[in-house]
Amino acid sequence: MGDFVFKNGEKVVFIGDSITDCGRRYEFAPFGNGYVKMVIDLITAKYPDRKITFYNKGIGGNTVEDLFNRWYDDVLALNPDWVSVKIGINDVHRSLSTNPPVLPPDKFRKFYSDILSQTKAKTKAKLILIEPFYISNDNSDSWRGRVLKILPHYIKVVHEMSKIYKTILVPIHSVFQNHLKYKPADYFAPEPVHPYSNGHLIIAYEILKRLKW
Repeated sequence: MGDFVFKNGEKVVFIGDSITDCGRRYEFAPFGNGYVKMVIDLITAKYPDRKITFYNKGIGGNTVEDLFNRWYDDVLALNPDWVSVKIGINDVHRSLSTNPPVLPPDKFRKFYSDILSQTKAKTKAKLILIEPFYISNDNSDSWRGRVLKILPHYIKVVHEMSKIYKTILVPIHSVFQNHLKYKPADYFAPEPVHPYSNGHLIIAYEILKRLKW
């Protein structure tokens, strides 16, 4: 598979919403108890000799606009070598809850492109983009069904950004949808947004695969 991409002496920032946060600001400081902590612990277990500095900058409830508003302090000021971004589900929810939508896909694209272009212009960081996901296969006209109908437009933006900025892409929504062919949604999460530990482990595993861990 090749050499693991995080090198000795590098700095890695994980940023996003509650799925990244996972209590990192409170009882599970500093890395939370979700996929970020799992990624860090598995890297440490396999590469004990590598001195890599990790930061978890997830904040529950954040949208891509929130990331834009704190990007300098939480990302650029750290001068990272790697930045992992997992954002989008709150943008979907806000857009469904407002008329007109406050964060439609075109606005999501603008803010997402802005933070990535800033990162490329002001640091040498490589980028990891993680799709927003929703652990449900509801095809009715319910709230969950409506989320699943518009989520692909936001995922498409993430794929576009990945191509433009030449990033590592983690297609986690499609991974979860594949898992739902074999197990029910409540095996992975109590509701579609916030996974149990097994769901976080799937996210961590998919990230590490793409980092040649």
